[in-house]
Formats: sequence, C-alpha cells, structure tokens
Amino acid sequence: MKAKAKLWLVNDEDKPTIGAGKAELLESIRKEGSLNRACRKVKISYKHAWLLLREIEESVGEPVIIKKRGGKAQGTFLTERAINLLEEYNAYQNILAQTVYDKTFWEVIGLKISARNQMKGRITEIEKEGLIAKIKIAVEPSTITAVITKEAADSLGIKKDDKVLAVVKATEVMIGKE
Repeated sequence: MKAKAKLWLVNDEDKPTIGAGKAELLESIRKEGSLNRACRKVKISYKHAWLLLREIEESVGEPVIIKKRGGKAQGTFLTERAINLLEEYNAYQNILAQTVYDKTFWEVIGLKISARNQMKGRITEIEKEGLIAKIKIAVEPSTITAVITKEAADSLGIKKDDKVLAVVKATEVMIGKE
C-alpha cells in the first residue's frame, strides 16, 4: 500500500486555481517562451491551453501571460503574478513530497521512527526568519542545528529549553518533542 495525493491551489472563494496540469503548462511557457512550443511539450492543443490560461486568469483576477510580437523579443511570457503562483505551487508540492511521499513520514505518524540516529537534547536557540526556523539543540558534548519550516516549529510549539529528540536522517535533522 502506498499514499498518493493531488495538490491544487484555490482562490479566496475556494475555487481551484492551479493544479498539476496548469502548473506544467505555466512551467513550460516559462521555459519555452512560446505558447505553441509549450503546448507541444505538454501535449495539449493550443485552444485547450488558452482555456486553461483563461481559467487561471479568472481565478486570480489578472493576466498570467504577456504576448510580445515581432523582433527578437517576441514570444509568450509569464507575468509576475503567474511566476509567483507557480513558485507557490512548487513550494507546496515540495512540502507534500517531503511528507506524504516520504515513507518515514508514515512511520512518524505511527510513532515509530526508522532512523537510528536519535539524540536527546535541549533547545538552546530558535531563530525564525521568513519560512525557515533554525533550531539549535544542545546534544552533549556539542550543539547541532536543525533547519525546519517555521510552520513546523510553530506546530510543535517548541521553545527555548524544551527537551526534544533530534532525529538525523541522511542530511536532515528532524525534531520530535517529548
């Protein structure tokens, strides 16, 4: 048995804005600089691509592409809003991939951890900046730093002097609160 998940972003009215297909189209437009070439790359018709782009534009309330004609700078390009939307989708997709598709995620939910490198420690410092939190953990005789999302740090409710379990998996340091 394995887990599968689909991700899409929704607007303020909870209407779908972008999912895997639309994200693939936007990414292809960004790379190709041409709607025609992007359509061939993602194997959809030009008309279908326009319908998808119109759906995105109606959902976000502004254009997502710019068409330039003539000269060397001609082509189809993403607007700043489309680039931000695509980056937001990709960020959520990466988070999804790091959790749902990571087999150890399911083990942690069951309170079983396969990682052998588990060290008890105490939080000595928490530095939150943007989306990231750097957590310094005193693990005698030294200190290690875990870089996790700010959301994860907030969700754990960790604070200075909390006793935690540092779980080291390859190059990652995860935190489990006792």
